[in-house]
Amino acid sequence: MELMERYQGAAFELLEKVQATQKEAIRKAGEIVADAVEQGHRIYFSRVVHGIEQDLIRRGGGPIFYLPYKKDETELKEGDVLFIGSVSGRSTDAVELAYDSAAAGVKVIVLTSLAYSNAVEPVHASGKRLYEIAALAIDMCAPVAEAMLEVEGLDAKFAASSGIASIFILWSLTSVAVEKMMADGCTPGVFRSHNFPGGPEHNEAIDAHYVEFGW
Repeated sequence: MELMERYQGAAFELLEKVQATQKEAIRKAGEIVADAVEQGHRIYFSRVVHGIEQDLIRRGGGPIFYLPYKKDETELKEGDVLFIGSVSGRSTDAVELAYDSAAAGVKVIVLTSLAYSNAVEPVHASGKRLYEIAALAIDMCAPVAEAMLEVEGLDAKFAASSGIASIFILWSLTSVAVEKMMADGCTPGVFRSHNFPGGPEHNEAIDAHYVEFGW
């Protein structure tokens, strides 16, 4: 079997595992997001693995209520939601942010690999890993050390898993949030592509609505 086919098979298997085992956590995360937005709170993304969160922020098809977390600029408030992602669950900056945010009353939702996290020792002064701090942890189901495939001739495993798992999880929980908000009568603005006719005008209108209503 060629390497591309092996990779695709492993990727589908990973997503099927996430779908089968994380459905309730994903649904709960979406409900937390919807409730927070409806109550006037903000939803922030810190860095999720290597920047996967950018696929949801201010782009065509994405909801308006996602905001980037910017260190030294963003003022997190009690009741806000903050997403943090680290496949190992022990990255010092990520754990520090989660620890401080949770202590301030922010609802921290983490994406991590429980298998990986439990295979390594924590390095934060609290002695904790991300999943031990979060209000809710969603398991990426990534293998220990991230990569999926043994390839003859390569001295390390090939093909990272956390990116595809994370984007699948994030869009899944966003689907839950949007559906719940619509059912609750708070239909959120969704961006159109800026390069499609009418896109800029549509986006300007939903920006104005977001400033007034928060969704």
